[in-house]
Amino acid sequence: MPDIKFDDVSYHESLMLSRCVELAREALEYGDEPFGSVLTDAEGAVLFEDRNRISGGDRTRHPEFEIARWAAANLTPEQRATAVVYTSGEHCAMCSAAHAWVGLGRIVFATSTAQLGEWRAALGAAPSPVAALPISAVAPSVPTTGPVAAFADAVRALHEAYAR
Repeated sequence: MPDIKFDDVSYHESLMLSRCVELAREALEYGDEPFGSVLTDAEGAVLFEDRNRISGGDRTRHPEFEIARWAAANLTPEQRATAVVYTSGEHCAMCSAAHAWVGLGRIVFATSTAQLGEWRAALGAAPSPVAALPISAVAPSVPTTGPVAAFADAVRALHEAYAR
């Protein structure tokens, strides 16, 4: 089947981003900030997925960081370089650095750091203790795609629900 384009991403990529939003919804249901991420191999097979798990007190339990840890332990450097990370929200500085240090490949994100910052400000949320930098500022050699406009409303609604 040809790779059909959907709002600047392929059909497969839109499916992976949809799964990330599902994982973000699951995170919200467990009292965590709504973020979800999926790691695929070069052919698009899912290798690992996770959701945010910060409610236990460890604020580093971001799904993107867990993906980097898992990939370092389970994939060769060559496999990591061709892997793709899909995520509901653009990596924070911590996760961008982990991604680059582990040598993972491309990142596809549904919503951007800038969008999240705007939403948080509109909701009156406290500022992050970490600078809100785009991936390109932290890991400039990592190729990225995003944000994908089709997911903005769904992700924004999850963050609004979390803020309440």
